[in-house]
Amino acid sequence: MIEHSVVTWPPAPIRTERLVLRQSEARDRATFIELFASPEVGTYVGGPRPRADLERTGPEVPGRRPGFFVIDLDGAMIGMITLDRRAAERRGHIRPEAQETELGCMFLPQAWGHGYAAEACAAALDWFAGAQPGEPVVLCTQAANDRAMRLALKLGFAEVERFEEFGAEQWFGARFPAAAPSGT
Repeated sequence: MIEHSVVTWPPAPIRTERLVLRQSEARDRATFIELFASPEVGTYVGGPRPRADLERTGPEVPGRRPGFFVIDLDGAMIGMITLDRRAAERRGHIRPEAQETELGCMFLPQAWGHGYAAEACAAALDWFAGAQPGEPVVLCTQAANDRAMRLALKLGFAEVERFEEFGAEQWFGARFPAAAPSGT
């Protein structure tokens, strides 16, 4: 979890070769609605939400909170990344006190298959490692979600366990910070 006392939020935009990770803005609202209403995006996250409900209840500036990045390609939102505390009541933890930071991401279907998720998530994880040195990050996805499984492994997450949740097998992994060199 992003600790407010340690990390200034929002950080300056994070730039990669092709993308910008930034705070959400009012102009992103339509893309948020598209993302959460998409049947393709909703396949492994409980299904799409009704567009009319999203239009009616969605905030003017969605996602305006610590740990939330909009992924911007050429001035337009294509997805989002979250770094949030994993709920203690859920299965899948690497600490007895269950205070792990969990990586999540969602991208519009037209952004799939271009390497944007790997590029953006790697940048967010690098930022997090600098902001919260020594802190591991966890990730949970349906084992049937081949794209998410490949991304998790590419980002350096290692399987910790599998379990049944939400009517499907879940893959739970962790990414530990690199050990600091010992010696003088």
